[in-house]
Amino acid sequence: MERYTNSAQETEALGQELVQKMAPGTVIAFSGDLGAGKTAFVRGMARGLGIPARVTSPTFTIVNEYEGGRLPLFHFDMYRLHSSEELFDIGWEDFLARGGICAVEWSENILDALEPDTIYIDIRRGEGDDQRIITVKGMDE
Repeated sequence: MERYTNSAQETEALGQELVQKMAPGTVIAFSGDLGAGKTAFVRGMARGLGIPARVTSPTFTIVNEYEGGRLPLFHFDMYRLHSSEELFDIGWEDFLARGGICAVEWSENILDALEPDTIYIDIRRGEGDDQRIITVKGMDE
């Protein structure tokens, strides 16, 4: 599935829409350039789950946990990790066992740790400054 958005608000709305179709334990592997809109998409996911907290990039904390909605949301940033071994050191398996949604930015750094049923979302800049091309693989429309 490929979708186009033309603002951060539209990217958030797409995240809000798609999270409705996700089950507990879903892992979403994001890829895309810096500033492409990965965190905006996750903000929309949080809103779709009914999470009231402000969603920010976990670049320096590696993972932000958000609760208070239909499911917990675990927002990972793997930019600073160099291997999947480091992912397991921070308790990846424990997060998976908690039955929330795991949203993983910079997933290319830990691809070998992802399960076959992972949903892959690639966000790229489109023609205009605000346009994004969002490609979703591994999820029924």
